[in-house]
Amino acid sequence: MNRIRTDLAIETKEILEGKEKKNINGVESFEESIGDVKVTKVNIVTKEGEKAMGKPKGSYLTIEIKEILDYDNENQMAISQIISEKLKEYINIESFKTILVVGLGNWNITPDALGPKVVEKLFVTRHLKELMPDSIDERIRPVCAIAPGVLGLTGMETSEVIRGIAEKIKPDMVICIDALSSRKMDRVNTTFQIGNTGISPGSGVGNRRMELSEKTLNVPVIAIGIPTVVDAATMANDTIDLVIDEMMSQSKNGTEFYNMLKSIDKNEKETLIKEVLNPYLGDLVVTPKDVDLAIETLSKVLANGLNLALQPFMEQQDIDAYLN
Repeated sequence: MNRIRTDLAIETKEILEGKEKKNINGVESFEESIGDVKVTKVNIVTKEGEKAMGKPKGSYLTIEIKEILDYDNENQMAISQIISEKLKEYINIESFKTILVVGLGNWNITPDALGPKVVEKLFVTRHLKELMPDSIDERIRPVCAIAPGVLGLTGMETSEVIRGIAEKIKPDMVICIDALSSRKMDRVNTTFQIGNTGISPGSGVGNRRMELSEKTLNVPVIAIGIPTVVDAATMANDTIDLVIDEMMSQSKNGTEFYNMLKSIDKNEKETLIKEVLNPYLGDLVVTPKDVDLAIETLSKVLANGLNLALQPFMEQQDIDAYLN
């Protein structure tokens, strides 16, 4: 299980099922298509499923889109609408209750800056509700937000900061936003994951911190993330797998060369690749060269979807009027 270097529940499920497409006990999945957008929900419903997946029981919803940088504003807004509708399934508390949004990550490192970038674009209202309640629509939800930075910048664990804030303002729900790690390059910067089990910041890149969950914060915690990096050793392993599969397809079944390729143990090969690369690359992760534009666009799309989900009685133009 520790070889599965990904934050995405859908990828963990795909890897465990393998090419035989066998079901995992205690794990359910449902798929739907909304135009060109694929939506998959993975539910871990038993302890057996929890153990197999290496993730806590709960619901993990994945929204997969095409390359987002090719989308114009109209299509980006359409994606935000889909994100909003799916988020509403998780934000199942009354509109007068307070929600704290936490933008996890390091704003100085672009692939890790998703959380802070989203927080910059949020419609925060808690101060308005408290300071000028007569001047704001009573249907507007009180929302507050923070980008607490990372341990290396602040000297404090993110969970320590958030627990202190939560104890002071007593939110009814916490939403955490973080950059994730994927196992497949084609899911980087094109996939949104929403889960109701909380989050362990940095877990996808082997830098697991103290978790933020209902167990640690005493309120429901929703985690939203987008994979922005992929493990370099995993990419190398997957590339070699493709080469082997292609060589097998071009070789005659039963020949000595074909049998040699077929006998390669993929688990042993993956371990060997990591052992060979580690002295040179360490725990290297890679991200696309256009990551700056991608993070700016993705943060806008996600912030718009989150704003609409948090303020169900408002339209996008009304939110924009407040923000501008």
